[in-house]
Amino acid sequence: MNNKTKKRNWLRSYFSWEIAIEYKACLYFFCLLSFYCGYLLLKRVYSVRILFLVELICTTYFIGYLQVYVFHNFDESDHLRRKELFAILFCTGLYTAASVLFNWFDRGRIVTWIFFGYVLLSYFCAYLVNKIKKKIDTENLNDMLTQYKYQQGGKVSCENGRQR
Repeated sequence: MNNKTKKRNWLRSYFSWEIAIEYKACLYFFCLLSFYCGYLLLKRVYSVRILFLVELICTTYFIGYLQVYVFHNFDESDHLRRKELFAILFCTGLYTAASVLFNWFDRGRIVTWIFFGYVLLSYFCAYLVNKIKKKIDTENLNDMLTQYKYQQGGKVSCENGRQR
């Protein structure tokens, strides 16, 4: 593999990771913002502080980078093992610590524990959705391959002994 191909492959991987971080930041930002808005509505507050939005988006990006670069996309893994469960608990703990540090819920213990559970549930739901999406994508790719084989008269070209 030449140097140009290595750079191109690295660049593709980098963009793939950055897209995953964008996806995670947007997904978890929306989930956490929804929880916070629900909390404010229960308190009869009808506006959100801009500072909260900045704190929340910075937190979701920071944890998104951890998820991708340190914990290897645990919410997109095939199985939840100890490593993935540790990562989920760790990131949930970080979100909860941020909520206390930035005083998102007036440091109320009950709402902070409810928030902890909500973030855990969000991670579990994201894992399930990603797993279902992978299964659907796999089925679609298999269907496309079957159609391609049929169109080619059952012949699939091979390169170095591998099917393409």
